[in-house]
Formats: sequence, structure tokens, C-alpha cells
Amino acid sequence: MRFFTSFLSSISCAALLASTALPLAAVAQALPPQMKPAADFPKVQLTLGMYLINASVAANDADREQGLMFRKSLEPNEGMLFVFAENAGHCFWMKNTLIPLSIAFIRQDGTITDLDEMQAETTNNHCPTHNGVYALEMSKGWFTAHGIKPGMQIIGLPQ
Repeated sequence: MRFFTSFLSSISCAALLASTALPLAAVAQALPPQMKPAADFPKVQLTLGMYLINASVAANDADREQGLMFRKSLEPNEGMLFVFAENAGHCFWMKNTLIPLSIAFIRQDGTITDLDEMQAETTNNHCPTHNGVYALEMSKGWFTAHGIKPGMQIIGLPQ
């Protein structure tokens, strides 16, 4: 009898999993078809103080719009570098971004002008106080944990 009860429990669990899997599949299918896998972004290695950063590069409108949306994690020294053609105050938000991030706003010469902390899945604007052509997103708290402050310079930025 115990085996039979366990067997019925297993069938019930399988049925429950199958019924809940359908909505998850529907959510996955709802992703925009133009979404690019993380591995398909160009990569660059940056130096910030004594730290090496492996950054994906978002240098066109589609890549900048996607950014780190729907990513569930970042490696310890992994980030995303946003490259802009114009020197301006580029603002960011966290819509569809599942992980909290820190952002550094950067001038063309590689100098960090501003740092900010951003909560996951919010639409608050995060804007620099100075114009720039780059922004670097890292896991939340990365810059603080590594002693990074405005005025420091990043080396290896694409020109």
C-alpha cells in the first residue's frame, strides 16, 4: 500500500509539474525574437586599477536597448560596456533586468564621472551628472567592494 501511495503521489507531482510548466514555457516564448544570447555580444577586457573586467559590448541601438535584460547572473568580474557615438548624459533604467546592478558613467578619456546603484526590474532613471560616451554595468556593489570612485580611469575602452 505504501508503494502505491508513493506511486500516486509521484503521478500527482508529475501532473502538477506538467501543469505549471506550460505557463513558464509561455513566458519564455514571450521574449522578443530579436533578443541576442549573452555569448553573441562582442567582448572586451578592461583594466580598472588592479582589476580586470570582462565586458560584453553594446555599441549599437539594439544591443544597448537589450543590455543585460533577462540575464539571471554575472560572473564576479563580468559586466556590460555601453558605447555611445555622442557625448551626452545617457540615462539608464532596469526594465526587464532581473539582477541588481551598479553603473559607472565614463568620459571618452576613460575617467569615471559618476557611480550609481540600480534595483532590478525598476523604471527609475539613472542619469549621470556629467556627459560621457560610455557606461559600465557590473553586479550591484562591485565598484564599492573594489574601492572604485569617480575620477579613476578605465583602460582598454574601444575608440
